[in-house]
Amino acid sequence: MDYASRRSQGGLFEGLYRVIMRRNSVYVTFVIAGAFLGERAVDYGVHKLWEYNNVGKRYEDISVLGQRQSEE
Repeated sequence: MDYASRRSQGGLFEGLYRVIMRRNSVYVTFVIAGAFLGERAVDYGVHKLWEYNNVGKRYEDISVLGQRQSEE
């Protein structure tokens, strides 16, 4: 397989690059959507890590504090 045949086939990343970089509006949308989804993923991961490290120390985990007494 020589260089010319490999170049004509392209690759997954090259095709993706061509689709995203063809127009500025598509590129900007891709960047904004990626930033939004990345922020959500990091927020979810940090939240789960915090909950895992603080089991038994949270307000909801303390049985006396987590319950409200009913008013009679």
